[in-house]
Amino acid sequence: MLDFLSSEIGIRLVSFVGILGVMSLGEVFAPRRSPVGKKTLRWSNNFFLVFINSILMRLIAPLGAVGVAQFAESRGWGLLNQLMLPSVISTVVAFVVLDFAIYLQHRMFHAIPILWRSHIVHHADLDCDVSTGLRFHTFEILISFVIKSSVVILLGASPLAVVIFEVVLNGTAMFNHSNICIPRPLDKLLRLILVTPDMHRVHHSVDCAETNSNFGFNLPWWDFLFRTYRGQPAQGHEGMHIGLPQFRDASVQQLGVMLTMPFVTKSVAATEDSQKIDSEQIHECSYSGQTYNR
Repeated sequence: MLDFLSSEIGIRLVSFVGILGVMSLGEVFAPRRSPVGKKTLRWSNNFFLVFINSILMRLIAPLGAVGVAQFAESRGWGLLNQLMLPSVISTVVAFVVLDFAIYLQHRMFHAIPILWRSHIVHHADLDCDVSTGLRFHTFEILISFVIKSSVVILLGASPLAVVIFEVVLNGTAMFNHSNICIPRPLDKLLRLILVTPDMHRVHHSVDCAETNSNFGFNLPWWDFLFRTYRGQPAQGHEGMHIGLPQFRDASVQQLGVMLTMPFVTKSVAATEDSQKIDSEQIHECSYSGQTYNR
């Protein structure tokens, strides 16, 4: 078990560094949009938040979701452990079900007020790039772990299936948040089976209707099936504004602000930049039953 978990950590680390490196180079040589703020400030704070979350999760749940899967498998818990399907089939089923669970979880974080408060840290980023795919409040990481672990136990997902899913999810999160330019014909083809950067960027639009669309991380099919798919932002990818109406100040990039953001009840003061946003686009906006005004 320890050997397996050690291998899992190594695989995740190598894939993380590799995909981060490729996406970072793509953003330099083929950027989709010009950045709004200073990249050094955003990246240093976004990755410091990742570091804090990683250390905390290792302290709270050192074995992670893979350890949960190992524990459930050893006791025969979960549907797939009862059905005894061929390994390949059970792995594919587990991957698809876990991806659907992440889609539903994402919608929950938008629909339930207390969950939305932690999720705003992810959406408050004024730019969308590979670091945004890793920028989540610590509370959201913990809640997500509990939800994911519950699904793993009920489903009986194998440790191997969970490793594959975790590696792919982490990789696609960095990919579909990246600021890379993919030719339109290729993007159109890719988004039949994979959430692309242009598809997910719509979800980070400051416009409410666009924010509440394109919830998928890996597979785009759930958005197609449940009619939450939106092809393109109304203002176009170059003209759209990213973030939230109530958080337009550069201070949203600071680690201290990110950590306390779920507890903030007043909007950050509007800046000159926010005044440039189309007044029709930044209308009174309701998220999860909470109304925010600029």
